[in-house]
Amino acid sequence: MRPSTLKRLLRSDIFPDLLELHRLDCLASHRDLELFNYCSEQLEEIGEEELKPPRLLTGNDLIALGLKPGVQFGRILSEIEDLQLEGSLSTKDEALAHVRETYLSCPSGEPGGL
Repeated sequence: MRPSTLKRLLRSDIFPDLLELHRLDCLASHRDLELFNYCSEQLEEIGEEELKPPRLLTGNDLIALGLKPGVQFGRILSEIEDLQLEGSLSTKDEALAHVRETYLSCPSGEPGGL
């Protein structure tokens, strides 16, 4: 599982309830709590700031780069958040550079990857 996927799961509002349900299910069936223990350890090790960091970019930042609002905004912002959660991006400048390189630097003038 990608780190960004794990962090999105761990930060879910309903995750504590799901984790407890998983624990009870394991105890009632196979008694293997390995996955439960792993998730519990990850919750303790990964701080709130790392699970829910402030957004590096907003739609306004994308507009300022010259992109037109639309469906692609959500995909771009989600990609930026994934890269942030995985530790590949940590500053707004890095995120802006990624968007410029990925979506604004193709020869046709159309955003790449969309």
